[in-house]
Amino acid sequence: MLNRTLLFGEGLFETIRWKSQEEKLRLHYERLKNSAEALGIPYPTYEEFLMDLQEATGKEENLYVKYLLISKGGDYLTQKPSQRGKLIITKPLRATPEKVSLCLSPYLRHSSDPVCRHKTTSYLFNLMVKKHSQSLGFWDGVIANEKGYVCETSTANLLFLKGSKLYTPARENGLLWGTTLEFLSRRIPIEEDYISLERIEDYHSLFVLNSLLPCAMVESFEGKPLKQDPSTFEVIRKTILGK
Repeated sequence: MLNRTLLFGEGLFETIRWKSQEEKLRLHYERLKNSAEALGIPYPTYEEFLMDLQEATGKEENLYVKYLLISKGGDYLTQKPSQRGKLIITKPLRATPEKVSLCLSPYLRHSSDPVCRHKTTSYLFNLMVKKHSQSLGFWDGVIANEKGYVCETSTANLLFLKGSKLYTPARENGLLWGTTLEFLSRRIPIEEDYISLERIEDYHSLFVLNSLLPCAMVESFEGKPLKQDPSTFEVIRKTILGK
């Protein structure tokens, strides 16, 4: 049977900081389900998803877990997949930094890109951004769209602080709305905004967050120091980790 994930990148994945926290797992599943429906990929029930993860992790906690939904079937390019498969990867979590440095990626995102809104296995663009940034000594690169608005990094959402308010790039700019960002936004008000590259230094602090990190302060952008707010960082981190 044709493996459409291998041949066309027509698959989905979720990267999970494994801990028995029902709401976060639900958020991962809901994003996987919504994307699978949008792309026409068969998907498991939440009970099957949870059972697969529990079987793969055993009784261990605090693991790196990657769940891949594989699409199969259809003899031709445009046919819909008729079946699904899965691949689950587990390994120990790495220590995460509290501060990172970012550069500007030379690769632009188009705001109408339909793929970037789903966590697909078509991940080459993100990989190129990450490798380019790390070759220059940075943790990651900030991706901008064709209009000059900030989107995200290759592996994380961006969170800006101005005064007492938190802002994140608007979804319409072309980005993947992260599960950690969603989890945080249900507890702390976060406003979507159109943030141009020229405005980055106007903010009082900048943070990156994803499922594994889960939050870090950005200490510099393009080699220029940025303002930092450790107290807000602690509030964000504790809220995400439930401490």
